[in-house]
Amino acid sequence: MSSRDAPCASRRGFLQRAGLLAAVAGSGLAPAQLAEARREEPAPVSAIEPFFGTYQSGILTPAQHQSYFAAFDLDTRKRDDVIALLRNWTAASAHMTQDNNTDAPAADPDVSCDSVETLGLSPSRLTLTFGFGAGLFVKDGEDRYRVATSRPDALVDMPQFAGDQLVEARSGGDLSVQACADDPQVAFHAIRHLAQLGYGTARLRWGQTGFLPHSPPGETPRNLMGFRDGTGNPSVRDEAAMAKFVFAGNEGPAWMRGGSYVVTRRILIALEHWDRTKVDFQEQTIGRHRATGAPLGRKKESDALELDAADKDGNPVTPINAHVRLAAAASNDGAKILRRPYSFNDGVSYTAERWPPWRQGMEHDAGLFFICYQRDPREGFVKIFSRLSKLDMLNQFSTHTGGGLFACPGGVAPGEFIGEKLFAA
Repeated sequence: MSSRDAPCASRRGFLQRAGLLAAVAGSGLAPAQLAEARREEPAPVSAIEPFFGTYQSGILTPAQHQSYFAAFDLDTRKRDDVIALLRNWTAASAHMTQDNNTDAPAADPDVSCDSVETLGLSPSRLTLTFGFGAGLFVKDGEDRYRVATSRPDALVDMPQFAGDQLVEARSGGDLSVQACADDPQVAFHAIRHLAQLGYGTARLRWGQTGFLPHSPPGETPRNLMGFRDGTGNPSVRDEAAMAKFVFAGNEGPAWMRGGSYVVTRRILIALEHWDRTKVDFQEQTIGRHRATGAPLGRKKESDALELDAADKDGNPVTPINAHVRLAAAASNDGAKILRRPYSFNDGVSYTAERWPPWRQGMEHDAGLFFICYQRDPREGFVKIFSRLSKLDMLNQFSTHTGGGLFACPGGVAPGEFIGEKLFAA
């Protein structure tokens, strides 16, 4: 069964929806502007983020407070089914990011189903960012959709890192969608509706929700370990840095120009044990002061890391296996990534469901859903995390249990669909 055969198909309100889509397509929305992803004044909940643009929204967009990342597996063997799915997802996404007060239409009027839990709610700055996994190109040795030759070299098979305990059911996928919004119900609805539209073509493989605190204006949000997360990000206002480190250029296939590669990792953190450690040890582990976010020995969060600084006894002020030292560009041949992480809390788990070394009764099933964008994961996440996985002091509290790598194509113009350039090639 393809997505056009969805059991909730209806023509209800098609003319109204078509008019709405036409209005969105003809609104002249500008490409997503380079805007600071963190440390800026919060936008009103009712604000609307553009869907169409040079880049996909949700990469440079100021970080929303709620996230739902979902990976899908494709069940169809037909190329046309995948194209129809992407058309329907694009049309529905263009609508949901602008309006929640009418059903979100698909490109095909025979495929229109929607839940109603967001009626009366604003879009809450909803963004939807799409990615293509390795399984879209080749799966079980088969080129199902005749796109194998268009797989980018940068879409690598991720290596096995030291300490990885990835669960297959929480990893990989043929397609990915990240919904971000300032309202958790809006983000959940977006994924729920796209899953409905994919019935018979794509099915949910795994999903992960996340959240950010409502930090005071101008402050970097804190993660569940109590430290500010994202201080070392390159500024998204710096177009040259974004072009160098985040967005693909002419080095890969044409369909990926202006796109990016997203790496996700579900990091389970032994919060109970972290909370029992002294603040000084926590700061030595991270390499920053907990209260201010400043590098060790410095006063302000924005102060530069001084990796060569030594104390009166000649010891490094920032320990040699501190997280920030190992993750710093200076320690990785200048490599940089754009971090966009969210905390997660999935309740509690029993000892039998936890990973060593922590096996002491019921504990929080919580941590960090790490998300980062980069021009080439081989020169970004893989290079940086290869060092971190072996040497980082933080490893004694964290376990990577899932995630994936996806190629996110560039943005779309009105009338196009996500991935159109790939299938046209």
